[in-house]
Amino acid sequence: MQGRVLVIAGSDSGGGAGIQGDIKTITALDGYAATAVTALTAQNTRGVAAVEAVAPDFVAKQIDVILSDIGADAIKTGMLHNTEVIEAVCDALEVATSIPLVVDPVMVAKGKERLLDVEAVATLKRRLIVGARIITPNLPEAEALTGMQIDDLETMQHAAEMLITLGPKAVLVKGGHLAGNAVTDIYIDDDGHNERFVNPRINTLHTHGTGCALASAIATGLAQGMQMLDAVRRARAYVHKAILSAPGLGSGHGPLNHAHTVTKFTE
Repeated sequence: MQGRVLVIAGSDSGGGAGIQGDIKTITALDGYAATAVTALTAQNTRGVAAVEAVAPDFVAKQIDVILSDIGADAIKTGMLHNTEVIEAVCDALEVATSIPLVVDPVMVAKGKERLLDVEAVATLKRRLIVGARIITPNLPEAEALTGMQIDDLETMQHAAEMLITLGPKAVLVKGGHLAGNAVTDIYIDDDGHNERFVNPRINTLHTHGTGCALASAIATGLAQGMQMLDAVRRARAYVHKAILSAPGLGSGHGPLNHAHTVTKFTE
């Protein structure tokens, strides 16, 4: 086991996304996961029934005690829920500016339920994204962060170029929401790299937790000393196989097979 990843995110009672999906992903890639829970959700594959926020001071305390003892080689943020939590997280991370930060700007669930207050978007941009090693928005999140409509690869590229001006060192805009038989993700960074990753679209409902898994897999790669593009490539390959081998649970958007890297235990 190598690579300590501190995940700061919400809990998914269905186990497919959020903290639960993050822990599974990091463990499956041979990393060590520690967590700071920002919110509790009551959800299943059909959607989010309720959200209970964790007090900002307690979120910060979780971060403080992990960093002062176990430590972290990378930090990943997911659902942060509101402005107060974002501020508390950013204050707590002021002692960890040298640790690579992966920001998954979680805003809306698969069932369209809001997971980030609208007024918190400005704080997310001003305080968290500016210090990120990489951000991994999907298209609705990229639209919310840029204020532009994204309906093709050209506008998607433009959004990525706008997002890099917010301060992160790299941006991966995920194109799964675009129509078509292929899914294209666009990567750019402040070193001038500009790359498009293309995969055939997998015709399935079982994609719950893909964003969480991808960001956590990237963070694990960074924690293990991988270069950014290598971490992104491995993360995408891991998630692709996790979708292909999804167990088909639930009657809605089911979870991935996070454990496809795990072999059977024999004594």
